[in-house]
Amino acid sequence: MKNPIIKKLKVDELIRLMKTLDKEVSRCSRCGICQAVCPLYAVTKNESDVARGKLTLLDGLMMEMFKNPDGVSERLNRCLLCGSCAAVCPRGVNVLEIFLKARMIITSYQGMSTLKKIIFRRLLSNPDFFNRIMEWGAKWQYLFSKKTEIQMEDSCTRLISPLLSKRQLVPLAPVPFHKTNIGNTKSKNPSGLKVAFFVGCLLDKFFPHVAQIIINVLNDHGVEVIIPDSQGCCGIPALSAGDQNTFNFLVDHGIKQFNPSDFDYLVTGCATCTATIKKIWPIMAITDSEQKKLLLNQLSEKTLDISQFLVNIIGLKAPKKKMLKKKPVVTYHDPCHLRKTLDIYTEPRDLIKSNDNYIFKEMADADACCGMGGSFNLTHYDLSTDIGLKKVSNIEASGASIVATGCPACMLQLTDMLAKAKKPITVSHVVEIYYNIY
Repeated sequence: MKNPIIKKLKVDELIRLMKTLDKEVSRCSRCGICQAVCPLYAVTKNESDVARGKLTLLDGLMMEMFKNPDGVSERLNRCLLCGSCAAVCPRGVNVLEIFLKARMIITSYQGMSTLKKIIFRRLLSNPDFFNRIMEWGAKWQYLFSKKTEIQMEDSCTRLISPLLSKRQLVPLAPVPFHKTNIGNTKSKNPSGLKVAFFVGCLLDKFFPHVAQIIINVLNDHGVEVIIPDSQGCCGIPALSAGDQNTFNFLVDHGIKQFNPSDFDYLVTGCATCTATIKKIWPIMAITDSEQKKLLLNQLSEKTLDISQFLVNIIGLKAPKKKMLKKKPVVTYHDPCHLRKTLDIYTEPRDLIKSNDNYIFKEMADADACCGMGGSFNLTHYDLSTDIGLKKVSNIEASGASIVATGCPACMLQLTDMLAKAKKPITVSHVVEIYYNIY
């Protein structure tokens, strides 16, 4: 696959985006409600880390960008993009969209580092090449890692690297999902429903067993599953870094892979992928094509989280397995992109509660951010850890031996934080808990 043609935004497009941004920023009344829910402010107590502070910075971005582009970029990037502020904003200011556009404008003005260009424009924008590189990494990763003191279910390691040595990592799967399961899978008891499965990078490369469970569950419910064989990234890592070109390319690639006329629903097991396809693709993909806009809106309407699909569309099944003598206690962590961006709250809990072999117990502040935030975890790991360890305290206080969630990125962060705190609590995807009823 050829690389996308990379070019900076035209001046007129940049000015248009600036004007759009100014109009959106002006809707903020600076009331400060966002301060109470910002996970970053909770640990830094720094007003500039709150959405209100960043929006004040963006008011008149044109002048500020020319005076101090590095300072603007640094403050904008000190954000988890969790959507907590947007979820409580009384004026409905779409803070997430504003920050993404602002990052895109800054990146267009400043340019990107060589490392980011390699990651986004040579790897992510070439799905087949990216897959080969990650397969190579999975093969040789143990030469550069060592076991941690606390071993989680997915086996934690640390990389022998000054930059990453503090992290407790879930290793890359020896065989990614795309190597084992592509094409269509049909059920023995067809329901007539046809679902396309957007796997996502993390399920494919770190948690292929979860992706396989999703296929098994869908088939068991009589659903035919379409799995395109050359799927790419949803594009949110590139867009979060301000790389509009790579994001547009990946959106186009996604549309080619998932034609909405070919299926009834598009299902994912990743909170971030669901939110990106459903909310971000239609508003952030720059296009003059009415046909492309129509396809993006159709995909958005058909996209559901796996818990949504199972609970609201197909219906849950009663447990078949015998009850365990000692039932494990499981709690649930709300991924920000499910709870705050998509308002998905009850469905994941319904999946867990449907399995009587477990006792469900709600943790305190279940919807508080775990501190992952994608690239935020890489660039601000100490802050990410401070936020993550608060989540660990709530998990431990619940008395659970398992914490389930609906986001593979959260699974990575929770595994890291629990191992760091030396708490041998298992991290699972909600569909794993549900699947254990069979």
